Amino acid sequence: MTTPGPRSEETDFLYPFIDAHEEGAEALLDDLASSARSKAAESARLQRESITEWDDGIREAGARMAERFLEGGRLYTFGNGGSSTDAATLASLFSRPARGRPVAAWSLAADQAVVTALGNDVGFDLIFSRQIIAHAHSHDMAIALSTSGNSDDLMIALAEARRRGLLTIGFAGHDGGRMAVSEDLDHCFTIRSQSIHRIQESHALVGYRLWEAAQEHMSRETTGPNATTGQEG
Repeated sequence: MTTPGPRSEETDFLYPFIDAHEEGAEALLDDLASSARSKAAESARLQRESITEWDDGIREAGARMAERFLEGGRLYTFGNGGSSTDAATLASLFSRPARGRPVAAWSLAADQAVVTALGNDVGFDLIFSRQIIAHAHSHDMAIALSTSGNSDDLMIALAEARRRGLLTIGFAGHDGGRMAVSEDLDHCFTIRSQSIHRIQESHALVGYRLWEAAQEHMSRETTGPNATTGQEG
């Protein structure tokens, strides 16, 4: 029997079956399947609860975004680590949707040359705020994604976005951190979990619902009885 390493207790909560010293592949596969089912069930539960809690806010934020998109506004998304890839996915959903209306959206973490240059020249805390300064206008939007809600570079960028008149939205986790109490955010959607993985999974769903709400509002504005044609009578 293999003796657990000194760090085994630090990983037990993730994969308890690994240190259980079970014999035979069948038992291990059963434990793996049970673990996957448990995580999937927890993720589904958290997503349902999050959408129930934030549905009205998502619809309101989506409508406000739609109004800005129809005025030529742009969306800027940003985050750190795994949240930076989530930000890129969200920007792509808005700019290159499989259906619906494409709108202008960029991830501020996508350009490695810009991010590393700013990090080296002015400091990591300013990598997003400096891009907001360079590109954003008052009719634009900013969405920051953070599992903790406490990242300095995101909070600095959101404060800069607010000063410039952007619509500011935060995706947070745990108790929402600084995002949840900041006056620099118009909307903050907090996923109430301690698991980074489950938070990011729910962030993805909230992002999709936000895109869906914006699409629905833009469709009504451009096809409804009061739609503006862009031509003067």
